[in-house]
Amino acid sequence: MEIDVTAENFNAEVLESPVPVLVDFWAEWCMPCKMIEPVLAELASDLEGDAVIARVNVDTAGDLPGRYEIVSIPALLLFKGGEVVDRHVGAAPKELLLELVKKHLG
Repeated sequence: MEIDVTAENFNAEVLESPVPVLVDFWAEWCMPCKMIEPVLAELASDLEGDAVIARVNVDTAGDLPGRYEIVSIPALLLFKGGEVVDRHVGAAPKELLLELVKKHLG
């Protein structure tokens, strides 16, 4: 599943999620962010039921980017049990992101 997350629903959708959540911190003006959009959509489909892909627009997310020390985008943070367990900065192929999530499943 792929969802858009805001400062208002971040706790409920990400920190309290029963499954791992890969959060994509992105912006409308960011070309690498646009390049990985289809990759993340595929990932969401492949991981359906096992993990969630969430997108956070850094321009409208309040203090979330600062809270998680986002300085470059796209920044992908993997949350499990309310904690950041892994991260990747920059565009990446689907295989790399799939491995990043899979090693934290179960």
